[in-house]
Amino acid sequence: MKSLRILLFIGLVAIGFIVGFGYGRWYGPRGHSQTAANQPKGYHCPMHPNYHSDKPGDCLICGMKLVPDDDSTHPAGTEAQKPSGKILYYKDPKDPNFKSDRPGVNPETGSDLAPVYENDMAAMPMGTIHVSPEKQQLIGVKFGEVTPSSGVHSFRSAGQVVMDETRFTKVQTRIDGWIEKVYVDFTGKFVEKGQPLLTMYSPEMLASQREYLLALRSREIMKNNPLADSQQQSDSLLEAARKRLELFSLSESQIQEITRTQQPLTNITIYSPISGYVMMRNAFPKQRITSETELYTVVDLSKVWIMADVFENEASMIQVGMPVRFKLSYGTGRAFNGRVSYIQPQVDPMTRTLKVRIEADNSGMTLKPDMFVDVEFNVTMPARMTVPAEAVLDTGLKKTVFVDRGNGYLEPRQVETGERTGDRIEITRGLSPKERIVISGNFLIDSESQLKSSAAGMAGHQHGGSSSTPSSGAPAPAPTEHRHD
Repeated sequence: MKSLRILLFIGLVAIGFIVGFGYGRWYGPRGHSQTAANQPKGYHCPMHPNYHSDKPGDCLICGMKLVPDDDSTHPAGTEAQKPSGKILYYKDPKDPNFKSDRPGVNPETGSDLAPVYENDMAAMPMGTIHVSPEKQQLIGVKFGEVTPSSGVHSFRSAGQVVMDETRFTKVQTRIDGWIEKVYVDFTGKFVEKGQPLLTMYSPEMLASQREYLLALRSREIMKNNPLADSQQQSDSLLEAARKRLELFSLSESQIQEITRTQQPLTNITIYSPISGYVMMRNAFPKQRITSETELYTVVDLSKVWIMADVFENEASMIQVGMPVRFKLSYGTGRAFNGRVSYIQPQVDPMTRTLKVRIEADNSGMTLKPDMFVDVEFNVTMPARMTVPAEAVLDTGLKKTVFVDRGNGYLEPRQVETGERTGDRIEITRGLSPKERIVISGNFLIDSESQLKSSAAGMAGHQHGGSSSTPSSGAPAPAPTEHRHD
């Protein structure tokens, strides 16, 4: 009987244990271990991703609510950490405009001042973003450096062959008369210097020759005159008559022929003053001419001008005397050499180009007036700070380059640019030598930077600097005195 009671007691205890265990499993708290697994192990500031804490609360930098670590930048389970590096200054989380160089309390708000570190987002200029290495690889970010470089800047322009204006000669007479015979009777003919062009009859020239012959005979008669004054007068008369013939453009050989034959020349021959091509003809047989009549225009084409149209932004690189190469536009492959002789001072208002005059030899007469040529200028550029041209984002109002601040932080920096040489562009302001910059993928980075700047502006958070202020390193510390703006 006693054994039966013991067995009954053990059975009741077992039944109670089973009922209690089932009740606990059914009505008790479920998934305790699962809840613990889902509990976030860290929190970070959405405005300052490098600020990390192991429990919820407010950001000590900007006062924003911390969010759980659930993204790729801050995965759950990351060890709690705070910004590291040199402390730049201290700020009030409730009053972003209050800054101090030492820890303490803001007397107006009573809040403890939080440190701002060198690698903290709050110490970086507005628009600075953090891009993890995985994201950099995904969007194709590539980096380069600000380096001093020099080289030859080449640019081309269109040019046109024109006649050298200093090699024009117009053939005219200094007396009136009639043309008797024409030797050069068509335009474009090549003539040598001293070659006969035409003959003419002039009563005035004939009378001047007769005066010269009379003065010549008078001198012969007065040669034996004992009066010295008479002989001097005859010499002066002869000299004046000869000078008149020279002023009428009578050549020395023609005057000697008149002196030798003692007969005037009825028809006077007009000779070409230079060697060249006849570009204009206004001489015909039996034509009456005056001293104003332009009979021929002869041009020496052994040297020509090339008038090149250079855009105003490249005209400043050109100097008088610099060598130039050019080719014919129809592509024979032959290159010619020339030299800049003049730069016109006025820009064409329609084409925004400047005329540059180039002198070139044309001994083979290959270059004909009004031909088009392709002109190439090679300008040696001095050493200067340059970056790849694709690194500069030009919106028309500003030019931006993204600078690598390290640890994935990219700062937008406004710059001023100079001349472009090949695939590199000069930086005159905004960057320092050897700075690491983004040269690929900067369009996507710029979009995220502008979104972040807009969000920060709406939230009223002030960063440690401005993207428009050049910075080659860490931002400068705040003033040493307490202030409240």
